[in-house]
Amino acid sequence: MLRTIYFVIYFICHLIYTVPFKAKVKRLHAKGMKKEANEFAQRVAFYWAQRLIKATGSKVTVIGRENIPKEGGVVFIGNHQSYFDVPAIMGFVDKPMGFIAKEELSNYPIFSSWLVYLGCVFIKRNDARQSLKAINKGAELVKEGHSMVIFPEGTRSPDGKLGEFKPGSLKLATKAGAPIVPVTIKGTFGILPKGGKRIRPSNVEIIISPPIYKKEKEKDDTTDVSQMIKEIISKNLGA
Repeated sequence: MLRTIYFVIYFICHLIYTVPFKAKVKRLHAKGMKKEANEFAQRVAFYWAQRLIKATGSKVTVIGRENIPKEGGVVFIGNHQSYFDVPAIMGFVDKPMGFIAKEELSNYPIFSSWLVYLGCVFIKRNDARQSLKAINKGAELVKEGHSMVIFPEGTRSPDGKLGEFKPGSLKLATKAGAPIVPVTIKGTFGILPKGGKRIRPSNVEIIISPPIYKKEKEKDDTTDVSQMIKEIISKNLGA
């Protein structure tokens, strides 16, 4: 319990600590220096995410960094075990990125602003029209060279096992026409499982598999690539 209390205090204090940095990002945007603003925001997020993971007492090992395309935007498709999947990927995968995030996260002060600056796209579940707009916006960001992370299960796994992918969850990836990189996350479930209230240290492993390139004529059909990604992640999880 002491570790959990320590983490909550650390999280709040460190979030407040980033406020002056947020002001700098805002100033850069106001001057039309969008690239510089994005790069600065990503650096802040990178170190912030690393410190959050370390505050839990956990260690992260990344396998397959060489599989990340160096140029252009990519779409990372990963399994979803815990709230700590986001800082694990953001702090230990060396590629500037944003996330497809549920709309509820846009209501958190300071935190939501950083999500916007990082190029995250908020999606309103159960609203088909808004979801399509979010998908199109995310696809445009990827085409501009900004990488995105998608958790196609739509929610955290209740038991750490890979769940079913939501219909249409890969539409953004295929619309963007960018490389699709499967990411397997192991161990974050041990930090804080769904419904859990106590934070515990865990050994986290992130496995980055070789990218999948969709052919132009296949973009409208996500069934084949969805199944392919599920099989890759399932195998890496040892399922």
